[in-house]
Amino acid sequence: MKNFVEELKWRGMVHDIMPGTEELLNKGITAGYIGFDPTASSLTVGNLVQVMILVHFQNAGHKPVALVGGATGMIGDPSGKSEERKLLSEETLTHNQNCVKKQLTKFLSFTGENAAEVVNNYDWFKDFSFIGFLRDVGKHLTVNYMMSKESVKKRLETGISFTEFSYQLLQGYDYLHLYKNKNCRLQMGGSDQWGNITAGTELVRRMEGGEAFALTTPLLTKADGTKFGKSEGGNIWLDPSMTSPYKFYQFWLNSADDDAKKFIRIFTLKTKEDIEALEKEHETAPHMRILQKALAEEITTRVHSKEDYITAVKASEILFGKSTTEDLESLDEDTLLSVFEGVPQVEITKDLLAETPTITDLLSVATGNVIFTSKGEARKMITGGGVSINKIKIESEQRIDYKLLQDKYLLVQKGKKNYFLLKVN
Repeated sequence: MKNFVEELKWRGMVHDIMPGTEELLNKGITAGYIGFDPTASSLTVGNLVQVMILVHFQNAGHKPVALVGGATGMIGDPSGKSEERKLLSEETLTHNQNCVKKQLTKFLSFTGENAAEVVNNYDWFKDFSFIGFLRDVGKHLTVNYMMSKESVKKRLETGISFTEFSYQLLQGYDYLHLYKNKNCRLQMGGSDQWGNITAGTELVRRMEGGEAFALTTPLLTKADGTKFGKSEGGNIWLDPSMTSPYKFYQFWLNSADDDAKKFIRIFTLKTKEDIEALEKEHETAPHMRILQKALAEEITTRVHSKEDYITAVKASEILFGKSTTEDLESLDEDTLLSVFEGVPQVEITKDLLAETPTITDLLSVATGNVIFTSKGEARKMITGGGVSINKIKIESEQRIDYKLLQDKYLLVQKGKKNYFLLKVN
């Protein structure tokens, strides 16, 4: 068996670890879990840190359990939050749970001696009465103990509801339940979860006389101090309908060098030797972005597919003039629109396109003088070889019948960097 803790340490993925954890894991196969609250219909790249912990845990020979918090998701974890979460409807939570479960199954193996499991804490909380929970569980943790937790202390000035205050008791009971029913001896999570996790180890000790352990990872930030996992457009999701594979690929490709060194350890399964070799190669030619490309390839392929990765690379090259018309035509509409998000779009009817006599007319008057302000300007740039449509250089003003991309678009390039998307209705 691999040494799980040593593997995490060289990858920079250990923040706190309870004494005795390494000794426990060295004895043989251990069941350990991480919880994921279904607050959205997709996990984000921020959640991916914990997913990778489970992957490394399984690769080290242990049994990973992924808990989807169908019950705790109804409450909302106050950890790291400055204000009360908005409560989600049961219907929304059920939908989110199913989506998150599906995503988790892409990363873990569900066969073999240490097969992964996905569990839902709603299954054991749904029949628990309020009185029963207070009587059987609540009496084992004092209010003083619960108020000493960082997630609670930070909220005392602004206010915390009893609902969110009770969250650590619910998460603690999750640990107790999995300890008794799945023999889980280890709970893992982000460093902001230490208080919730140790509430669970305390319940196991007080109610079962047992010993349970905890391990947390550092909260990830970027080299510039900003929050990891967000772009200008918001969260980076694992669901391709929420963040396209192209945008997902670009997120990693655009990492700063210092971030790429950290991310490639956390988000890939490359060995220490492979990563150090890539770093040396990167240092000799930083402009080639060797680290970023290796990171983006592995993680895009794992989260999406090899085909999506290849398409994302083709799409990236379109912007830098290294692509062909065939590459452009191979993009699906979502990827095409992702690549040219923010590029000016001009709408034109099919009739007007058919009736426009020359290319200069099309790129000036027919499109409302958005691309070129006059026929003269268009003619001058065409003559100078500075205009292309669908990556085909325009060499004459004469009209050409172009194949529409996705039956509705023409990509106009003016000079090296100016693009326009002509949408034909």
